[in-house]
Amino acid sequence: MKVVVTEFMDEEILRTGLPGVRLVYDPDMVDKPDALVAETADADALIVRNRTQVKGALLDAAGGLRCVGRLGVGLDNIDMAACKAREIAVYPATGANDISVAEYVIASALLLTRGAFGASAELAQGRWPRQALMNGGEIFGKRFGLVGFGAIARQVARRAAALGMTVATHDPFIAKDDAAWAQDFGRVEPLSLDALLASSDIVSLHVPLTDATRGLINERALSLMKPSAILINTARGGVADEHALSRALVEGRIGGAALDVFEAEPFPQGYASRFVGVPNLLLTPHIAGLTAEANRRVSEITVENVRRHLLSA
Repeated sequence: MKVVVTEFMDEEILRTGLPGVRLVYDPDMVDKPDALVAETADADALIVRNRTQVKGALLDAAGGLRCVGRLGVGLDNIDMAACKAREIAVYPATGANDISVAEYVIASALLLTRGAFGASAELAQGRWPRQALMNGGEIFGKRFGLVGFGAIARQVARRAAALGMTVATHDPFIAKDDAAWAQDFGRVEPLSLDALLASSDIVSLHVPLTDATRGLINERALSLMKPSAILINTARGGVADEHALSRALVEGRIGGAALDVFEAEPFPQGYASRFVGVPNLLLTPHIAGLTAEANRRVSEITVENVRRHLLSA
């Protein structure tokens, strides 16, 4: 049996978890399309992150592919319908990076609300900008709004409640009488999207990228938010209109934003110019779910999923 891994993972877990399997591990293969197609042609299993596009020519070439292990949970880079038609099982690493993303979201909310943690360079140069930084905010008593209420959002909600925030969410796929609204830390208030945007101090996105969610946070949605509100996107880049968001920040129509995901990743030539000079904006390169601990969990779950599938056939 042959397993091809096209992006980075814990190599020790990979090799110890799949003994006796012919492994092709190249974390840069995602950027070598010819090698990717050639290696996948006789593969039994493929392990990918979010950049490898498991669709089109790649699936056409992989005639013997039996399963795909996804080192994460987003599936927009995998043609699920085509995999189903070919009887290729797809295994996301459900739950493995929930804590890492939730901690990133809370940390971003704290950083942007307080607004004092970018002063190190000024102090190191001998300046004392105390007056400019003395009006930062607290998140205690504020409302945390979650767009989507899946596993990661529930971890965020738990942490926000522990910090003294009230929690509201918009998720049209959860019925109003569902037990999910009554969490063990207290009740989460279900709201329409407009009501959530208008009333929340922090808005965090936790939805997949679909036709329905693409551009969900657009000019109109941003106009509903409080001038002091903060937007955090760790979901998918296309959910938020980056040009509209940049304009809202420059014009002071919202208070801040943190983006870990983008419409194009990595940035193509000239792409980053949309963020130049934009105030109160934190940018990170799709790493909210990447910690040493999460990487081990994701690798362990994915290897076990692939191993179990290959042995079951």
